Amino acid sequence: MDDRQMYDNDGQGWDCSNPDCQHGGHIDKLPFEPRSADGLLCFECKKASAPAAPRRDDREMFDNDGQGWPCADCGGNIDKLPFEPRDTSNLKCRDCFRK
Repeated sequence: MDDRQMYDNDGQGWDCSNPDCQHGGHIDKLPFEPRSADGLLCFECKKASAPAAPRRDDREMFDNDGQGWPCADCGGNIDKLPFEPRDTSNLKCRDCFRK
């Protein structure tokens, strides 16, 4: 349960500051009390303005020239990593890491 205090501008709410808002443009409640209504965006406009997170598929993967690395716990082979390790003494495979 979320116990944050919500603000509603004395029941009036606020209007979205995006002049091109196509989502109704009204903000009923906020988890903070704004100093002014300038710059307030409705949830949909805020979400649309956020940069897209990089997809996991687009990350560069490292494979140690096809050799992989040994897991520090079970000794199994780690084929690829999303980073190039500086120290391989404490690398763990996915199963050992989850333990």
